[in-house]
Amino acid sequence: MRDFDRRYPTIDSLRLKAQKRMPKFAFDYLDQGCNDDLNRDKNTQALRQVELIPQYLAEAGQSSLETTLFSESYQAPCGVSAVGLQGLMWPKSAEILAEAAHQHQLPFMLSTVSTCSIERIAHITEGKAWFQLYKPKDVTLRNQLIDRAADAGLPVLVLLCDVPTFGYRPRDIKNGLSLPLSPSMKTFAQVLARPRWAIETLKAGLPHFATMAPYMTLSDKLKNLSTFMDTTFSGRFSHEDLKAIREHWKGKLVLKGVASEADAEIALSLGVDGVIVSNHGGRQLDAGESTIAPLIRIVNQLGDKMTVMMDGGMRSGPDIIRALASGAKFTFLGRPFMYAAGALGNKGGDQAMSILKVQCQQVMEQLCCERITDLPLFKKL
Repeated sequence: MRDFDRRYPTIDSLRLKAQKRMPKFAFDYLDQGCNDDLNRDKNTQALRQVELIPQYLAEAGQSSLETTLFSESYQAPCGVSAVGLQGLMWPKSAEILAEAAHQHQLPFMLSTVSTCSIERIAHITEGKAWFQLYKPKDVTLRNQLIDRAADAGLPVLVLLCDVPTFGYRPRDIKNGLSLPLSPSMKTFAQVLARPRWAIETLKAGLPHFATMAPYMTLSDKLKNLSTFMDTTFSGRFSHEDLKAIREHWKGKLVLKGVASEADAEIALSLGVDGVIVSNHGGRQLDAGESTIAPLIRIVNQLGDKMTVMMDGGMRSGPDIIRALASGAKFTFLGRPFMYAAGALGNKGGDQAMSILKVQCQQVMEQLCCERITDLPLFKKL
């Protein structure tokens, strides 16, 4: 582990440090779910009901975390999930996490509404990043974004399907969160209370939608976050939308936000290469299921026909192994890496990735499990 900071040996310790360094409106945006945060918390609680059974007398060699996904080899079975407004939470956090992911040989997924552009992330990752598309209402804009990802050499396009409407998030409402930042006394006071964030933001420049900047008018730039999102994007994907994108995009196509067997079946029939079972980190439907519940059913029904991955609720290496033992071929985490960037700035990505890799390795060795693909054999039935 390079420059490992022993003061923060867990994701939870990074979260607590991040809370002390980020303005309240920024931390709340990252940390909250929706409504009463029930599904955010349930994601982790339900996942931790999964129990693993070691086989101490198994004839196993050295445990390995190396994983192959869409013909690409990764050092561990986890990647950085797409997060919007990353630079609002910590300046240049998208670049920080992309660089760390590249160094650790893990996939980094960029959101359409992140604060770093497709081209910049492609440069940092040498064309190995994934791009997550919020579907624009305008078909021409949709195709332009897809073409930019292709021109940048990105191998995987991820379609976000679980935002037909935006979740009800009380803390954002109370904080008056908007982009550009609203110069209210409350916001100003929160910024003054976090001088390191303020200094780094002044050096980096105020956060903005970097990928979307070429398409934004002055009027767009002056709109608040919710207004711009509502007028620009439509989260609903029709069958015709998926067909058109599948024809347009020549690389691997993944549907993220799948939470039912029915949607997974439709995705498979329309030529999608894989799905990420997710409920948007509990940020959309507080009355929904945890991610692990539909994952197990979808794997049982379609796991031999498509690549089934999971996002949501994982806060440690043991959590990642629980998801893999339940049938996920790969996992993505959003908040843990953002906590790390908020806690340690430029060193945060490396810290979080080192923690998760060491924890995963320890669990694999404790189980006497040699390969990631063997993990379902070690899950309690």
